[in-house]
Amino acid sequence: MTRRTRKHGYGTAAAAALALLSLAGCGSSPEAGGEGGGGGEATPAARDKGPACVGEAPGEGGVHVLRGGGFKLPGGGGVQYAGATADGTTRTATLRDGATYASGQEQWKVTPGAKVTVSGHGYTVRQLCAHRVVLEPRTAEDRAALAAGPKSLEPRQGAADAPLCFTTNPTVLAAAAKGFPPEGETLSLLGNGGVRRFPTGLSVTVAYVHKETGTAGLDANCAGVQVAGYEDVRPGDTVEFAGVRFEVSALTPQAVRLTRLGGGKS
Repeated sequence: MTRRTRKHGYGTAAAAALALLSLAGCGSSPEAGGEGGGGGEATPAARDKGPACVGEAPGEGGVHVLRGGGFKLPGGGGVQYAGATADGTTRTATLRDGATYASGQEQWKVTPGAKVTVSGHGYTVRQLCAHRVVLEPRTAEDRAALAAGPKSLEPRQGAADAPLCFTTNPTVLAAAAKGFPPEGETLSLLGNGGVRRFPTGLSVTVAYVHKETGTAGLDANCAGVQVAGYEDVRPGDTVEFAGVRFEVSALTPQAVRLTRLGGGKS
């Protein structure tokens, strides 16, 4: 199958959240705009050199921003995990303003311990992984807002599902986890462009399977936001959806198979 090229890892949705994202403590300058897209057949991306994760994720209450996706935050803002670099010893992540991509957004490179402010709300970068960034709210008010329970666990599709998609509420996360196969079991995602829907509004699609390079792309959407855009994943890579981690166990022209991992911080 020919690989589908993308302009950006976040789709083409316009950003509604244009909150200013400011960073203290990482010692780098902001960069305007996003990564450019290219046409034609792409060569396979180099494998991530690791480490898989740096920093320590909080036991609970952490905001998981998934690679290639965005997360809506209290106060009307949002943040995206736009890119990552690793040299075998250290790891950095690029965070971008807004829950969805828009031209001209600012972005910053961060390391664990960096302080991030979105729409006046402060977060600390606690963990960077190849598949996610974990942010911890710095105030009790923001922790409470993120953990607030929804009125209903029934998804309605679209923006109304935001309380189910962008939350640290344990009841919602437990309901989402129950929609996946048990630990050690396999989730198969068909590679024909079909959408796989899950109980709390999440949908996952195989964007492409590239037989020649042995790589695939996975897109996840929730409440009208692309919450993950994993590109060039290979067997052995880790991905995450709705707080649940999976290892890419097999790629075929027909399907991507994911094995559910156990609990843990990476």
